[in-house]
Amino acid sequence: MWSPERYQASLRFAAERHAGQTVPGTHLPYLLHVTSVAGEVMRAIVLEPVAAPDLAVVCALLHDVVEDTPTPLAEIAARFGDDVALGVAALSKDAALAKAQQLDDSLRRIRACPAEIWVVKLADRIVNLQEPPAHWSGDKRRRYREEARQIHAALAPAHALLGRRLDERIDAYGAFLT
Repeated sequence: MWSPERYQASLRFAAERHAGQTVPGTHLPYLLHVTSVAGEVMRAIVLEPVAAPDLAVVCALLHDVVEDTPTPLAEIAARFGDDVALGVAALSKDAALAKAQQLDDSLRRIRACPAEIWVVKLADRIVNLQEPPAHWSGDKRRRYREEARQIHAALAPAHALLGRRLDERIDAYGAFLT
């Protein structure tokens, strides 16, 4: 089981760092996204346990902190440990790369990590496969679904339950393509 103390510390850190940010296309606080990802992870690892539940839950809560805030990776390592920092780094896009290369690069780095990090990425895309923002074009929606298929193909073997859930969400997302 994961530690309530580590959960609370990482949730508080994420809340502080994402303060003022909103879920794109809404007025909802961004913390809703990271707690939704953590909820997916927590449910999944209760039903299908992983070796390091703390790593999965803490990384779920912190997965966007480096990518979306000015928080340095070194601070994540100092506060939460090298394993969490490596997971958060793998889950963060490399902005120095061309957008077309970012997903492949991220998936390569995630696959070099323990399965707990794979679980976070699966849960992240599950959460994100909701109704897309109204301003997204049909092409952008199709590309997003294709990215989800790439994520599924690369990472679903890490956790059968989340793999099935992502597959279902990919199918359901088809309703937003017309």
